[in-house]
Amino acid sequence: MEGGNSPNLQLQQLPLATAAVSVQPHTDSFSYKENLIGALLAIFGHLVISIALNLQKYSHIRLAGSKDPRAYFKTKTWWCGLFLLVLGELGVFSSYAFAPLSLIVPLSAVSVIASAIIGIIFIKEKWKPKDFLRRYVLSFVGCGLAIVGTYLLITFGPNSHEKMTGENITRHLVSWPFLLYMLVEIVMFCLLLYFYKEKNANYIVVILLLVALLGSMTVVTVKAVAGMIVVSIQGNLQLDYPIFYIMLVCMIATAIFQATFLAQASQLYDSSQIASIGYILSTTVAITAGATFYLDFTGEDVLHICMFALGCLIAFLGVFLITRNRKKSVPFEPYISMDAMPGMQNMHDKGIAVQPDLKASFSYGALENNDNMPEIYTPATLPIVQEQHGSKGVSAPPYRVLEHSKKE
Repeated sequence: MEGGNSPNLQLQQLPLATAAVSVQPHTDSFSYKENLIGALLAIFGHLVISIALNLQKYSHIRLAGSKDPRAYFKTKTWWCGLFLLVLGELGVFSSYAFAPLSLIVPLSAVSVIASAIIGIIFIKEKWKPKDFLRRYVLSFVGCGLAIVGTYLLITFGPNSHEKMTGENITRHLVSWPFLLYMLVEIVMFCLLLYFYKEKNANYIVVILLLVALLGSMTVVTVKAVAGMIVVSIQGNLQLDYPIFYIMLVCMIATAIFQATFLAQASQLYDSSQIASIGYILSTTVAITAGATFYLDFTGEDVLHICMFALGCLIAFLGVFLITRNRKKSVPFEPYISMDAMPGMQNMHDKGIAVQPDLKASFSYGALENNDNMPEIYTPATLPIVQEQHGSKGVSAPPYRVLEHSKKE
């Protein structure tokens, strides 16, 4: 009896195994489709954010001389930039619900590429072709490398997907790899904060490491919140889980502190340095957090992991070249033209002017060549009353000499 039934059992189980095998490729294709949707949403979001920030900056520049400090609220350009900014942030936020965290985070290089292209398009100076290529060759090379790196990231990115339910997020939160990672991150954050606050270690790496550690927790919580919202929209309500609100509070808190440290860094260092170093540190720490919390690279082969790492390195190099080629913006600082003061020699006859050094220091008294300087920085000379001394054949000096006699 048992021997005769065993073939029937095998025949009955064969279609089930075959059906299970046929479902697996469909699942893989669907996961790759989700990766593509998430990557496109992230690229779209970063591109729109870059356009929005440039529109708002353009509005502020146009109203720089206005007496009303809030005049930009009345312009359509600023409000259009705000609308695009919100739209871009929503695109980036929703992208975390479709694709793995380690794939979405490096795609922020798109905003750097877009800013470089927009800056070149809207530049007002006229360049000759040779000078233009010499000036922006690093930007073109950096954009090319960043695009190649982005392509490698999308092609060889991790393909791990799971529904962001309350049970799954809670299980990841109490797993021992993430608890060990959190312990190491908390110790590093406390040490960096101690050296930054108590020892006045205002180094750019220290500040941006603080930003990167906070940013890693921000992206982890953003993916959890976005994923639970999408699952709830699909019909499986997740908003009644306490873990959703815990993640929401952590997301808001870490984003606020992250913005605070970024504001402090922007007061001390140039924006190009912050963009390049911050992108490299934040991306590295965020990928580590995603691989630890969500196990993004579980089941990936060595070739995909190596190509993904190569894409990250190429994107890092591209962003570094783009930001390195940016011209440092020097704010205009009015100064007193020394030739307008009585008793001081007018030095404009030799093509030089006493004025602040516009390249580095703002201290008075630096001598700067005035031949190739824009007209906005040339000092305005006031009319000086010149007195004739001596005979008519001798030319009068270009300044007034005040002589005091001993009797006075």
